[in-house]
Amino acid sequence: MGISDTTNNCDAPRVLVVDDEKVIREILADFLSLEGFNVETAADGIAALEHLSQASFDMVISDLKMPNMGGLELLEQIQRAHENVLTVIMTGFGTVETAIEAMKKGAYDYILKPFKVEEVVHIVYRGLEKQRLISENIRLREIISLYGLSEQLQTTLSLEEVIESILESSVSNIGCSLVSIYLCDEETKQFEKSGHMVHPDAPPGADIGKLNFSAIMDEIETNRFVLVHGPAAGKYFIQAPKDIESLMCLPLVVRQNKIGLLTFHAFTTDGHFTEGQRKLAAMLGSRGAAAVDNARLYRDLQQTFRQTIQGLAGAIEAMDKYTAGHSERVTIYARITAEELGEPPERVGLITQAGMLHDIGKLGCHANLNKPGKLTGEEYEIFKAHPTYGKDILEPIAFLRPLIPGIHLHHERWDGKGYPLGLTGEAIPQMARILAVADSYDAMTSNRAYRRALEHAVAVKELKRCSGTQFSPEIVEAFLRRIEKYRNDCQNLGLPIPS
Repeated sequence: MGISDTTNNCDAPRVLVVDDEKVIREILADFLSLEGFNVETAADGIAALEHLSQASFDMVISDLKMPNMGGLELLEQIQRAHENVLTVIMTGFGTVETAIEAMKKGAYDYILKPFKVEEVVHIVYRGLEKQRLISENIRLREIISLYGLSEQLQTTLSLEEVIESILESSVSNIGCSLVSIYLCDEETKQFEKSGHMVHPDAPPGADIGKLNFSAIMDEIETNRFVLVHGPAAGKYFIQAPKDIESLMCLPLVVRQNKIGLLTFHAFTTDGHFTEGQRKLAAMLGSRGAAAVDNARLYRDLQQTFRQTIQGLAGAIEAMDKYTAGHSERVTIYARITAEELGEPPERVGLITQAGMLHDIGKLGCHANLNKPGKLTGEEYEIFKAHPTYGKDILEPIAFLRPLIPGIHLHHERWDGKGYPLGLTGEAIPQMARILAVADSYDAMTSNRAYRRALEHAVAVKELKRCSGTQFSPEIVEAFLRRIEKYRNDCQNLGLPIPS
């Protein structure tokens, strides 16, 4: 074994020459060093693998016939563990067919002995140029892929959509047969499968198998990832899928916490995952981990939001037994009306939440507004203040402010005779116009201290009569279309039907 130190340029391409004939090793080492390459030499395949384990190389030039380990076996080892390394096989005329077979197995080229050094140098330059172009192409793909994924992830805070984007980007850019994402449960700390996608060209019956998470995480703790081929992949399965050729596993890490795991499978028809694919997968995983974390935080915030609304709504209804269930029913009527109008899901959500809190201002009214009989003038003025009280209660709470237009203005009238601002027509926010219809319908069809509930047909007639004066005609029409379907659905499901 010999080492040439003719070139000391750390940035120069590194070439490993492997041949059991010392003269050939030295000739190639000298000429390639003069060309500016960093060159090391080895006498057989075993010695070559030792070099490869200690340093990175761009190319290996190996003799075909050698003691201990020949060129073909060395090629197989390089393909498994050093896939970014180009391999050139040297052979005599009598073994050309074997050299061609080596190219089919992944060798870049072959050199016939006896050779001209100029031809060898030419092959080296050509191979390294190809390798450079491949690397540039990989980097370009990485940039495009990451840009595309980042664009997708910026458009949503839905955890389901984030997972779908990560899987789609992985399948289209990594070139795997299938990809799965596992998220760590925040309470049990166990990995649970949250998504899975199969490449359209995956072998029939491609299966995940049953992963050994303990073995995977032990390897990740040591080497930051799992990238194995062939039989070596079996260690990371409790039950390995048929024909698994490569397994790649990378953690999703946020603030040094492993919040999930991405796993990639390749089967015998796909070949091995390369180091370039691993790097791309790691970059995708980094972007994906941040998006998953943001989506989880947003989900938790939304849960807090819903609990806050439910708590406030409960406080309203605790004030008076006659209004129990009113906010919930108004919420349903407002939601189905918004859906009938074709509002987008985000808008429907806001209108639904405003329905639940539309009477929050009654918390500021120090009077019994549901007493038997007619309200006095003073009591009516107190009642009329509740929309403004609602606005004042919600204004300091930033995440509830989008609900204020509906809550503050749901007693405005289409003809301008409502309160608190006396707005008319389209000047009244749509959210408030929807709540006005939903609130009035439920008030008419519910028992109150001062009267019994009206029949559904009577309430419908009253809404039609007041369309264009008290209520927006468009909203009344949408509500009446949808309320009939809602009542029919309740009947079919055996649920209570509003009067």
